[in-house]
This record gives sequence, structure tokens and C-alpha cells, in this order.
Amino acid sequence: MQRGNVQYRAHHSIEVLGIRFNKVNLTTAVEQILHWVSEKSRRMVITAGPEFVMHAERDKQLKKMAFVADLVTPDGIGVLWAAKRIGNAKLERVTGVELGEALLQTAQTRNIPLRVYILGARGDSLAHCLDSFRTAYPSVIFAGRDGYFENHEWSQVKQEIEAFQPDVWFVGLGQPRQEKLIFESLAGLPPCVGIGVGGSIDVWSGVVQRAPKVVQRVHLEWFYRLVREPSRWKRQLALPRFAWKVVTKRS
Repeated sequence: MQRGNVQYRAHHSIEVLGIRFNKVNLTTAVEQILHWVSEKSRRMVITAGPEFVMHAERDKQLKKMAFVADLVTPDGIGVLWAAKRIGNAKLERVTGVELGEALLQTAQTRNIPLRVYILGARGDSLAHCLDSFRTAYPSVIFAGRDGYFENHEWSQVKQEIEAFQPDVWFVGLGQPRQEKLIFESLAGLPPCVGIGVGGSIDVWSGVVQRAPKVVQRVHLEWFYRLVREPSRWKRQLALPRFAWKVVTKRS
């Protein structure tokens, strides 16, 4: 990964519980990624919500990764709420799902011959995602591998990615596994932009449905997902812990 100007990054970012979030919107994030692709540099993008922030509080290595990442976007209404509490209302939500779709759509519109490798999800979900993307974005070249592999198989998976020579590498293995894999592997791959996208592959494939727009507008997408996937309740415990940390830190 190639570090940017420290003063620039400080000026165009805000810190929430020790994690630096860049002040970007969806459009500027896409433009920045496409610029990195054009200059053939290795870059790491993290889409981070409250769960990631709480992970980083317990994991110093993960916190370091977030600090040196080239772009960290707020994927979660909790981060926007926290930013407002410290007096900055300019932070905008940029989710992994929307960032991936906007990036591909922009490449398609401009006829950019982007090469995208997608790693993650189950085999059937990934296959549906790849089929959908190849239909929607014919100017983009796709390849992928499901996320169910053992540690000893990683060298083979990495060889497949290296042989494909992606411009963009979507990694949907869940946090913090995906961020650690990108951080540890990026230097050994051809120049590309590694982006952690969490469960986005299941959404892109149609296996998981996003909340209706009206639910998204009132910022209750997290509750919609909890109702549809009750098994997420342990993960959702990070939300009240995050809120408590924000409130007590301010006071």
C-alpha cells in the first residue's frame, strides 16, 4: 500500500473512537478508486461500521490497519451519529454494497475495461453474483472464488488471484478477517485496489434482500436485518456498546 500525504488525510478525515474516517461521498470514493486503478497502485479500502470500530478497540493490529488504509468509509448510521455528536455533520454513509455497484456502473458507463476479482460467500451465491454482474456490466471482466477455504489453501487461492491480475479485488469474508487478508496479501499481488465488502456478495446475488428504501431512509436497516436474521443478535450487541462508548467519551 502506498501512503498519501499525512496532512491531507488529517484535513479530510474525522476520528471516531480512534478510527479515522475519510470525508467522502459515494461519487468521490468511486473517483478516487478509479484514479488509483489508472495509476496501477496497491490500495486498501475499508468500509467500516460500529462493529468494525468495536473490533478495532480490542485488536491493536486491526486498529493499525485502519490507520494505514488508503480509504475508510462509514458503513453504518452509528458512525454518522457519532460524527455529529463531535460536531461534524459532513460525514456521509458509503456502504460496501453501494460502493461496489457504483464503481462497476461508472466503469461500464465510461467503458473502462476493469478487471474485478470477487472473493467470498458460498459457491452458489458467488455464481449468481458473477452471472448478474456479467450481464449488467459487460465491459467489466470478472472472476471469483467462494470464501470457504482453509488457511492451507490460501496460497493456491492467491495464485488464482495473481494469475487473473485484477484492477479491483472485492473481499467479502466478514470483518475483521477480510481486512486482515487484504492487509497481509496486497503487497504480494499485482497492483490493485482491495476493498472489504462484507456480506455484499449475498446482496448482489439476490440471496439477501436489502431493507426497503423507506426503512433505509429512517436508518432502521440494522433492525430490518435483525428481524430477518435473528442469528445476528450477538453481532448487534456491538451497537449499544458503541453508542455507550461515544456518549461516555464525549462527557
